[in-house]
Amino acid sequence: MATPHFPTDIQASLRQLLDNTTSGPTPSIPGLVYSAIDRNGDIIFNHASGSRGLSPYNRKNPMTLDTIFWIASCTKMLTAIACMQLVEQGKLNLDDVEQVEKLARELKDVKVLEGDLSSGFRLVEKERGITLRMLLNHTAGFGYPFSHSQLRDYSLPIGYDEFAGHTNDVLGLPLINQPGTKFDYGVNIDWAGVLVERVTGLSLNDYFQKHIFEPLGIKDISFFPDKDMKSRLAYMHRREEKDGSLHVTDHIYRFALMERKNSDGPEERFCSGGAGCFGTVGDYCKIIAVLLNNGTCPKTKAQILKPETVDEMYKDQIPNKPRYINQPFQTAKPHLAKHIPFRPLANPAQAELETEGWGLTFALNHEGKESGRKPFSASWEGIANLFWFADRESGVGGMIGSQILPYGDNAVLDVNDAVEKLVYTGLKRTEDMYK
Repeated sequence: MATPHFPTDIQASLRQLLDNTTSGPTPSIPGLVYSAIDRNGDIIFNHASGSRGLSPYNRKNPMTLDTIFWIASCTKMLTAIACMQLVEQGKLNLDDVEQVEKLARELKDVKVLEGDLSSGFRLVEKERGITLRMLLNHTAGFGYPFSHSQLRDYSLPIGYDEFAGHTNDVLGLPLINQPGTKFDYGVNIDWAGVLVERVTGLSLNDYFQKHIFEPLGIKDISFFPDKDMKSRLAYMHRREEKDGSLHVTDHIYRFALMERKNSDGPEERFCSGGAGCFGTVGDYCKIIAVLLNNGTCPKTKAQILKPETVDEMYKDQIPNKPRYINQPFQTAKPHLAKHIPFRPLANPAQAELETEGWGLTFALNHEGKESGRKPFSASWEGIANLFWFADRESGVGGMIGSQILPYGDNAVLDVNDAVEKLVYTGLKRTEDMYK
């Protein structure tokens, strides 16, 4: 339930906004879960709307607060927490090339892909070593095949499937940039997860459970959902580009959901630190509350990060390599992600100037948002259209969960923006009330 001091009329408006989006014979979104939390760990607002699967799958499958989502790249922030815990303990170093190459010889030997279909592809030596900081801020040089035609074309006629759950599809990719030269979103965080596993001797799943989830009282996030979690899994949907219609489709991250007789092999138990977790929106928000509260869980009082570590995670790691977020970009696999920008700004000059920074595994907005979100708040997303934010200055964060492909779904983006704006409106009214 929401905290009692949050305005009841705002809560009603928020529920109506979400329900209007998911209701009717042809809803714009099958189902959503939204949760907002404050730095005290108190729920400001949460609501489950619609169904886990579009009709006819919705008859006995209402969306609930304990619905399980594939959170995809929302996993990245969890991997950053694991890495930074080990940095605090002196077991990992953000800037030690030798340590990285000792733990992962593959990162010493990896080469840089150059060329294209016309000129031919070639692999060249990298000019400098890779650090953990580069992996966490996406300047190590890796990309994703779904966003880079060069990687996609290089891998054909077989192709790379970055969501197949196989190590070769993720850890077998070459670099697409020289390390340290530019920001490029890719499998960098998967390699960061590998470093965690190799320095601790634990699988990433076991490490998360022991050192992050158990101290925070989290029970419903895992790389490998059990039978109960799978019984609450949201269906995956696809939106057709031509007419905007929705339909249920096969899950694209299937390997972790399949029953296996032999599950002890490394290929069977690959934990994708960049995209592999499943969980509830509510449990993820408990982790957001830790960021808001400077590394300590406000409810269990467990400190999983030091305040100065959270400060470092929120520091813009790429001040000289800003991300121009409205710059046109053609995706390599339109069935997974739409072309950028999803919603072009009306003012072209503004579009050219608007930038975002990057912390350790998440975006940092340079400017305040129309919703009320303060500058240098953290945020990121999952490819199936999940979005989270953590505004330390305002002491509020939130997450919206859906399961729709391709990434960049305007219906989800629109309702997420509208809900966030109402949340900040309610917060301001609450603050004014207690002045």
